[in-house]
Amino acid sequence: MTTDRDTGPIPIVGPLPAPPPPRPVTELPTADLPTADLPVAEPATAEPATPGPAHEVPDGGGAHVSPGKPPGRAGRNLVAAIGVGLGLGAVILTSLLVYRPAFLLVLTAAVLVGVVELTRALAAGGVRAPLVPVLVGALAMTALAWTRGPSGLVVGLLLTVLAVLLWRLGDGPEGYLRDTSAGVLVALYVPLLAGFAVLLLVPDDGAARVLAFIATVVGNDVGGYAAGVLFGRHPMAPSVSPKKSWEGMAGSVVACVLVATPIVVLALDGPWWGGVLFGIALAASATIGDLGESLVKRDLGIKDMGQLLPGHGGIMDRLDSLLPSAAVAYLLLSWVAPA
Repeated sequence: MTTDRDTGPIPIVGPLPAPPPPRPVTELPTADLPTADLPVAEPATAEPATPGPAHEVPDGGGAHVSPGKPPGRAGRNLVAAIGVGLGLGAVILTSLLVYRPAFLLVLTAAVLVGVVELTRALAAGGVRAPLVPVLVGALAMTALAWTRGPSGLVVGLLLTVLAVLLWRLGDGPEGYLRDTSAGVLVALYVPLLAGFAVLLLVPDDGAARVLAFIATVVGNDVGGYAAGVLFGRHPMAPSVSPKKSWEGMAGSVVACVLVATPIVVLALDGPWWGGVLFGIALAASATIGDLGESLVKRDLGIKDMGQLLPGHGGIMDRLDSLLPSAAVAYLLLSWVAPA
């Protein structure tokens, strides 16, 4: 049996009443509303980086050069380089022609400055080559080469090496081998090779011998620069000196032969083939010296050894091709045009 229970009123399902229509919104004039100055984000625009005093342009060798004046294609201020070169040439020529021993003073000053520049460059790379014994040794090697010849130059070198080894003992054992090796390298590279220029000066015709050596190296620089700028297409050693080309090397050889041959024949009474051989050999030695110093500078992360000579860099940047060429010139002239 079931019983009916009152479940309450039954809801009636039907359509819901429609919602009331929305009240109209009247738009207020914008001129009556207060406005606030809000920052508006401007789209970022990339400005081209133009070189200026605060920008530096890499030259491809780990160093940076401030553009300032746009350099020439060879990377130098050509006007300043020519002016400084002519000034140095006048000093050297005057010292050779007026009073031959005066060239010793010019050479000695250049060697001392070169030793300081190279030592400071090595110090920037964390190598402390003993400076004082190398400077004293440079003076000794120059004097002994002038008064005692080749044997005096060798004795001066040995005494310099011994002084470097003893001097560095005072700073203790840390880095001793590294620093003394650097000191010996500086002594070999600068004053020893410069001593061969002194040996060239010793004979009675020493002024002509030094002139032949320096003029040929200058011919190497000028001929290589001109041929490289005009015809350079194939780099010789791009990882060491990107601006050197095989075309420039050919120009160096031609210029060196043209400069050396008449000097060797007319001033030193040597054979014509001796002048040709002299020119080719010095073109090779000057280029090797230039590349060798470029390798050192790239290893140290610097562009120039110094800033003493506008358009050139430091003294060592001019001695780099002269130093090895002095030794080659002395050996060759001792054979093809003995004193």
